[in-house]
Amino acid sequence: MPVNETLSQYSDWSYTTATAIYVLALVFFLIEQSFGAKGRRAAERTRERARELVGAGGPDSTETVTPPAETPAARAARGRAERIGRMGAALTVLGVLLHLTALVLRGLATHRVPWGNMYEYIMAVTFIAVVTWLVVIRKFPARHLSGFLLLPVVILMFVGGTMLYTVAAPVQPALQSYWLVIHVSAAAASSGIFLVPGVASILYLIRSAHERDPKRFARFGSRLPSADVLDRIAYRTTVFAFPLFTFGVLCGAVWAEAAWGRFWGWDPKETTAFIAWIVYAAYLHSRATAGWRGTRAAVINTVGFAVTVFNLFFVNLVTTGLHSYAGVG
Repeated sequence: MPVNETLSQYSDWSYTTATAIYVLALVFFLIEQSFGAKGRRAAERTRERARELVGAGGPDSTETVTPPAETPAARAARGRAERIGRMGAALTVLGVLLHLTALVLRGLATHRVPWGNMYEYIMAVTFIAVVTWLVVIRKFPARHLSGFLLLPVVILMFVGGTMLYTVAAPVQPALQSYWLVIHVSAAAASSGIFLVPGVASILYLIRSAHERDPKRFARFGSRLPSADVLDRIAYRTTVFAFPLFTFGVLCGAVWAEAAWGRFWGWDPKETTAFIAWIVYAAYLHSRATAGWRGTRAAVINTVGFAVTVFNLFFVNLVTTGLHSYAGVG
């Protein structure tokens, strides 16, 4: 069927608008991160003081204990920063809706799933990453960190929409298979989710270094959530993404057998995906072992994130292999 150029154009406009909205939300989150730090630290001291009083037989934890450090001016600044953060969250939701619109319109324009080339694949990966983060900030007090997640998302979308942009068209005959729906969707979804623990683990390393030595990352590390919060974000999102990634690798092997007559051939794409799988399996194993929690586990997760990014760009765009014609994950 011929490509619907009108829907394709609307998809491109939605993609560009979503990117611009993410940039604006990024600015709002950075403002919240910068100017709401004192208020968050004062609120944290309030909770710690309340816990100390309860432990000493003092007033109930439901009572409000306001430390002298949180002045009315500080509370007002915290309130303004939180309002700006909520505005950033609302903009992010709007960006996600436009992002989804771009994906759907691209699929309708080409009469296939919208992840048949690098441009569309990055569109799908970044969409999953932002949706995952919206779920995370509903469960954890980490909304002010959204700028650190949106930064790589915006960079990926800019690169995808400029250097990697591909005109809407049917996929090559080799990709006209139902495995494109199953294998590539699992790979895109897991890659998007892995972006979240990658960022969380990097921030964990900064926060833990600051806790060990307050002079290190003094201005930045103190503004991050506790290392425990960042560790739980990284672990829980990795636990969710790893089985999906494993499923994608297995589906890729089955598709390879049907297309090339072998399940595994140590193609650069296959090899890098296998290395990433080993790294994330090592992370989950180390995280489940008491002696390897914390910094060591975060380092392993960061390495897994680096391998995933390497697989997304270098292997797809530089190396030559059986996956080179596809340009997808």
